[in-house]
Amino acid sequence: MKNVIVRRRLRVPVLVTISALTLGVVGGTGTAQASPANRSCPAGEIFATNNTAIITDPADPRLNTRLTRFDHEVRGIIRANGARPGASKLLDGVFWSSDLKRATYERSREFDVNRVSRDGLHHIAGVIAKQYHQEAVLTFRCLPRTSPEADAVEIQAPGVSATKLHDALLADPEARDELGGGSVSLDGKLTLIAPLADLPLAQKFTQSLGVDWNTADVRYGDEEFVS
Repeated sequence: MKNVIVRRRLRVPVLVTISALTLGVVGGTGTAQASPANRSCPAGEIFATNNTAIITDPADPRLNTRLTRFDHEVRGIIRANGARPGASKLLDGVFWSSDLKRATYERSREFDVNRVSRDGLHHIAGVIAKQYHQEAVLTFRCLPRTSPEADAVEIQAPGVSATKLHDALLADPEARDELGGGSVSLDGKLTLIAPLADLPLAQKFTQSLGVDWNTADVRYGDEEFVS
């Protein structure tokens, strides 16, 4: 399976997020700054799909699936491994394929996960990767900005469509090569994962989508690929 959020380093689509601290953005300066932990960063998040095909046509009917059965199956995996599933939502992903030299598309779901440890999330990611024949699963733990383990950011921002994401990606060679792409919820909320070193590029790209950076939620953390 390809990546829902970060196809830039491995073509994998599952994201897990463990929350320790959520970080926000302070007005005017465009500088990400730590803020108190809030309810928007759950104990864990999993972004996953059961897709193994490469989809390059935005009109492909496979992109219309609601992944209802997959939703139930992943919830079962979460419960079976000692965690508690929370809400889930559909995502439309747009990613740049350096091999195909064109954009690819993915329909996925985001799952909130509660009552889970770091090792538990790692294990769940491995189970999902194996059961749905994915190359790897990406995990991301929310951490304080000053943590020595923080090597990545998760950016969420409102007011973005999949079409807008696609067009911006094609128009920005640096962003498509370094960031790879991102995902958008059906209500127009962008989710983008980037290495900490690429935060300035991720901010620039997010703003190119027409997003007011002061409305973005920036979380620092540690990412890991689980195969």
